[in-house]
Amino acid sequence: MEQNIAESPLFLNAWVWLEKNRKAVLFGVVGIAAAGLLAGTMAWSKKQKQVAAGEALSQALLAQMMSGGRADGAGGLLKVANSHAGTQGGAQAQLLAAGALFVSGKYSESQAQFEKFGREYVGHALAPQGKLGLASCLASQGKTEEAARAYKDLADRYPNANTASQARFALGGIYESQGKLEDALSLFEQVARTEVNGNLGSEAGMRAEEIRMKLPPVPMPVVTATPPITVTPTNVAPPPGN
Repeated sequence: MEQNIAESPLFLNAWVWLEKNRKAVLFGVVGIAAAGLLAGTMAWSKKQKQVAAGEALSQALLAQMMSGGRADGAGGLLKVANSHAGTQGGAQAQLLAAGALFVSGKYSESQAQFEKFGREYVGHALAPQGKLGLASCLASQGKTEEAARAYKDLADRYPNANTASQARFALGGIYESQGKLEDALSLFEQVARTEVNGNLGSEAGMRAEEIRMKLPPVPMPVVTATPPITVTPTNVAPPPGN
């Protein structure tokens, strides 16, 4: 027995420390368990919020469909967006409400909702769609310069997003209306290459061709003929007999 105890000083030291600090250890264990329970509860609560937001969004969309897509459908979507802010369903409701207002011709109200989405959902996966909606609102209100900046910002910041080609196409239209034909041509050609199998690409290709017909023809480079070079032999021996 004595030999075993002598061979286990670390075990004894740990046991003595545990006896002296039983209360502290107990509090520590309880604290760890409470933290784990809290984290689990928060994860469960977050999941439940996401589920609730999704259900509320589905009900709002159903109500909008039942109303025939009238403008008053935006009110139900906005209610979901406000009640479930910070959730995926809330973000989608915010964008859909802004889009419903846009379709109904309420461009200033739609702009406000798109701007709110941009503030509350920074870095969200749907951010490019929100920026495209905002730029479209500006263009529809005749705020051409602001719209051009918004379209360009979208195309530059999210060059590979599925909304980038739409932004470039719209920006090309603005440039064409402003007489910036070469800039417009470049954008339409880019869209035609990117969306080669889509309707947008076909439309961009036609617009590009129309602009090429408006631009002055590119002058062909002038090629100057080079006169033949005559080589005079030197150090050639005279023919025999001379």
